[in-house]
Amino acid sequence: MIYDTGQLALKDAGLGIEDIDGIVVAANDQFDGRSISVMMASGPTGGVDRDIMSTPSASEHAFILGALRVATGQFRTQLVVSWSPTEVSSMAEAQRLGADPYFHRALPLDELSAHALQASAIEQALPDARVAAENVTKKNRDQGRLAWPDAPARPAAGPMRWPVTPAMTSAPVMGAVAMVLAAPDFIAERGLRDVAWIDGMGWATEPSFLGDRDLATAPALAAAAGQAYAAAGITDPVTAFDLAEITDATPYAELLAYEALSLCPRDQWAARSADGSFARGGKLPVNLSGGVLTWNPVFCTGMIRIAEVANQIRGRAGRHQVPNARRGLAQAGSGFAMQYQSAIVLSKAARTKGAQVEGAQVEGTRP
Repeated sequence: MIYDTGQLALKDAGLGIEDIDGIVVAANDQFDGRSISVMMASGPTGGVDRDIMSTPSASEHAFILGALRVATGQFRTQLVVSWSPTEVSSMAEAQRLGADPYFHRALPLDELSAHALQASAIEQALPDARVAAENVTKKNRDQGRLAWPDAPARPAAGPMRWPVTPAMTSAPVMGAVAMVLAAPDFIAERGLRDVAWIDGMGWATEPSFLGDRDLATAPALAAAAGQAYAAAGITDPVTAFDLAEITDATPYAELLAYEALSLCPRDQWAARSADGSFARGGKLPVNLSGGVLTWNPVFCTGMIRIAEVANQIRGRAGRHQVPNARRGLAQAGSGFAMQYQSAIVLSKAARTKGAQVEGAQVEGTRP
């Protein structure tokens, strides 16, 4: 799966592995069931006798690291690959091992439990948040059926965590994602035109100890968005984008992202989620791909949001393509209650001499 996905991305970019200077991979050792899973990935990604690095924190961090490596001038191209298997006997138990080791690891705390704690904090802070969350759930489910008509509904099975319902999240599936990053001079040299430029990106992390956080807010995402917007020269996010992809591990996570990304204040969540502002045909379509509620390869979901926006900019998003998409926003939230936050701005036209995305291929399992 890792080999096939990487090869599809290279083919989509019109390149071969000999054109790649370095590789960045992202995988979760607990999900993989092995220590230092990058060693297993060196062969299928093409990393033998080639510079290769790993980011075990989140898939989107691999994308950011790859872009930074190109920006240093030491590399002209990077292949970025992330994967997420489901063979572990208990996904919840594997996730628990990534929790704070002194307090939280002793609890039956997985990522869904942390998302549920965040959802309850949001409902406590905003009485009509549940109505807005239900609207977001319907929007993403409907858009997912349009984008992937053959994808079965995969509501999470087993015990739920209040107030999250089975429809508000989806069962994990096996999946992988790969993207090719390249420097402007490489693009010019090869005469490649079908690219998406990185206008700006930002990332920030919140404390791992949930008791040190206000779970009804997302300050790390606000900081990451500020970095990305400043780099991209964006002063009015509401009108700046043709589409956005947000990591909707639950609809509450998407709502919180609206606020932190300066797309919609929380007192308008219910109204905007009901009037179609963030649906297909609205002012800013969000998660036309169906988001995580449609496909949930857990460790890959953040980078898939970036790949989805890149393919929109490149005109390769298939059934859910936005006509003449010029600029898009990708938000990646990973870890316990969106602990890791990233924001990426991609555009059709080059604004600065940064790295750029020239080939993107998302490959998920089909039941």
